[in-house]
Amino acid sequence: MPLLQLTDEQTRSWTRAQKDRWWLDNVYRGDMAQLTLRSGLTGFLLGGVLAATALYIGGKTGISIGVGLTSVILAFAIFRTLAGVGLVRDMTILENNCTQSIATAAGYMITPLISSLAAYMLVTGRIVPWWQMVVWTVVISILGVLVAFPMKRRFINEDQLPFPEGRACGVVLDSLYTGHADEGMFKARLLALSGGLAAFYQFIASDGWMKLVQFKLLRMDRWAGMQEPWHFIERLDSYYYLYADKLGWWIPRILGTDVRQLGLRFTLDAAMLGVGGLMGIRVATSCMLGAVLNYAVLAPIMIQRGEIREYTSPAGVLIPISRGEIVNQWALWWAVTMMVVGSLVGLLAKPELFTGALKSLRRDSTQSRGPDVLGHIELPLWMSFVGVPVFSVLGAWVTHAFFGVPWLLAFVSLPLIFVLTVICTNSMALTSWTPTGALSKITQFTMGAIDRANPASNLIPAGMTAEIASNAANLLSDIKPGYMLGAKPRQQAIGHVIGIFAGALTATPLFFLLFLPPDASGQRSVSTIVSDQFAMPAALQWKGVADIIAKGVSGLPVSALVAMAVAAAAAVVFEVLRMRTNGRFPISAVAVGLGVVLPPESCFAMWLGAMLFWWMGRKKPAPGTRDHALWVDGCEPICAGLISGAALIGIGNAIVNVLM
Repeated sequence: MPLLQLTDEQTRSWTRAQKDRWWLDNVYRGDMAQLTLRSGLTGFLLGGVLAATALYIGGKTGISIGVGLTSVILAFAIFRTLAGVGLVRDMTILENNCTQSIATAAGYMITPLISSLAAYMLVTGRIVPWWQMVVWTVVISILGVLVAFPMKRRFINEDQLPFPEGRACGVVLDSLYTGHADEGMFKARLLALSGGLAAFYQFIASDGWMKLVQFKLLRMDRWAGMQEPWHFIERLDSYYYLYADKLGWWIPRILGTDVRQLGLRFTLDAAMLGVGGLMGIRVATSCMLGAVLNYAVLAPIMIQRGEIREYTSPAGVLIPISRGEIVNQWALWWAVTMMVVGSLVGLLAKPELFTGALKSLRRDSTQSRGPDVLGHIELPLWMSFVGVPVFSVLGAWVTHAFFGVPWLLAFVSLPLIFVLTVICTNSMALTSWTPTGALSKITQFTMGAIDRANPASNLIPAGMTAEIASNAANLLSDIKPGYMLGAKPRQQAIGHVIGIFAGALTATPLFFLLFLPPDASGQRSVSTIVSDQFAMPAALQWKGVADIIAKGVSGLPVSALVAMAVAAAAAVVFEVLRMRTNGRFPISAVAVGLGVVLPPESCFAMWLGAMLFWWMGRKKPAPGTRDHALWVDGCEPICAGLISGAALIGIGNAIVNVLM
């Protein structure tokens, strides 16, 4: 049965009360189970696992991957399988929707961990206690929920805005539970198979797991005299260099610099293949372009000119030229310029986002449109009217107490944050694009203009913008499929808060394990946040903006200033061409900048993944065929399996290394 919806004429001419009455009579499923113990627990557990994988990928790429459809498929497959053998009753469609809402909310909790909070630690050298991180992220995330619900009645009930990503989730749920169960189980099998293969590959490529198996279980170190465990080396070119260095074979160089110092390696990373498949060929190619331009062209020239060089640290340690030093000493500045200018141009070129936001900020006139038909199932508006001021004060207090942001600036930033949140939510409603990066930079520059001396004054309010906006937009995107399927809005709000706690309690301890592991003496240092394994590109972007605000550009080399100017102009050109061609122009300015701060080996792996699915999609275009189901319809579950399998084993490897 097709999903019921209002016609365009009804949307234009009916009052909100009429629309609410129609929905209540024709769509609402008040007697169907939704937020039950099992849907809440399943969502909490899936949300924790998917938040962990999202943090792992975010540390590598700076990208927050969506987990909504993955959680839908997993929950459907788990309960359909258990119901098939008679262990439990199958989940209802609304229970599954509630599960994905909880899991998605958990996944979005990693945003400040890989951006503003990590950048704050890099700039100040101070490690924020885990409990302060949990309290801060939970408080501002709940504030996002409270801000979102008054907008829900406008964007969803009255304007019937599309929320394309949320609508797609509703369509998938409807198809799974109304006759396309085989398709759902097929996607679940694809996810499980790709996840299992990625997990096995990551297992044999992990030094910690191999040490556990060979040294602790098989005791091979005792009877074979092994000093180091064998494990497959993901950097495949390492096998060549192992013999090349010993036998004097040819070592590739660019302008005299060893390509290994430039980071030009070949790594077969299963998780990055999956990320590339999800991001698509346009974005992956743009990342690849940025990596090649920076590491194969510009960096060798700057090394030859002496702009990038080895140096001796204050501790007397010689710091050689490496990929990290290329980024820190020179490339970061034009990369940040490219990303910030590109994202701001893309935002400012959409005036409908601003006009729609201003329209939504009008005084709500519910009473003039008739009675509140859905008052008994909606989240009461008084909770937002009371909760927003209370949590705003609480948010300002924790921002001041934990990070040293002056009280005045904490309060001054709140009105700006709320306005930008409305713009972000309106963008999600129209395009499924949440411009949190661009909007947070507006907050960062605005607060930085007021207080340049304290980096927390721009980083933490900007982090609040990103988290409040992402939670508000994410909540409404999750409510859209619930609205389509007849769910109780109040229970979805409660589920979203459950997801907030699931994500915070999972991702925050994992942040310390992955990015702040203790050394032999048990001490932690911010120097480990950025590493060869985790490039932390989002945090470096935020740090770069904070450094420019605090120090200006006068201390940068002339070549870096020239590169920044060229990058800004190129970003404007790229975005204008993309808009003039209705998105057909193949280069993304933001993705080019991202490719500069990512390891080039990761960019290449992502490009391979994107190219594989793009090519197979072109070869197998006929809908309804098995090849189309595998390479086109199955792209997301396959990529999700690659990411989840590799990430979970990678996280386990970090735990094993710490324990051993």
